[in-house]
Amino acid sequence: MPRHSPYRIELSDEERRVLESLARSYTLPYWQVVRAQMVLLAADGLRNDQIADRLRCRREVVSQGVNGSSSSASRAWRISPGAADRRLFPPQVRAEVIRLACERPVHSDAPLARWSSAELAAEVVARGSCEQISGVTVWRWLSQDAIKPWQHRSWIFPRDPMFTAKAGRILDLYAGRWEGELLHPGDYVVCCDEKPSIQARARKHATPPAAPGVKRGQRVEHEYERYADAGDVPTRH
Repeated sequence: MPRHSPYRIELSDEERRVLESLARSYTLPYWQVVRAQMVLLAADGLRNDQIADRLRCRREVVSQGVNGSSSSASRAWRISPGAADRRLFPPQVRAEVIRLACERPVHSDAPLARWSSAELAAEVVARGSCEQISGVTVWRWLSQDAIKPWQHRSWIFPRDPMFTAKAGRILDLYAGRWEGELLHPGDYVVCCDEKPSIQARARKHATPPAAPGVKRGQRVEHEYERYADAGDVPTRH
């Protein structure tokens, strides 16, 4: 016959908020998420066997997780993602990830225009900084960092005096309008363009890095020179 646990868990509003955040996490270790769910269910009055059925695990596992948190839920469960990272990875690993993210992949002989989280994780492992790390952990570290020099923005300086009128017609077509009237159901908008990715291109303007001491990220100008082959005259776009 099912027995009620001899331990009773009472949560403060702050403790419940932290536990609910852990229980909804998609990035924390699985065991930590499940144990947070166990404590929440126990605090709601469910028996250990009911919690085991709800979470599809053995009752003994629930008993260990719930009983071990009964004395002080905040001490056992107030574990932020940052604290979990510090426990699993030494500070130098995190510093190495951020250092690599600040560099262009070409400096590491990587055939990439820019790093992705998964590629950064693979590079850190290949360098021997750690045995294993996930792209999700790398993404979280970079998202939490205050300085993000690997981010950049692109902008356009229109020089055509008729730019507004020309752009307005294109935007109207995207909205399904032409000369102020809606397109008919049988009308089609066909957009044709060449494939610039198969041509050699070089940016016309230099890419300035993030400026130190000011809140300005790396900037990438949109204009470039295109070469159909080695003998062609470059055309500006």
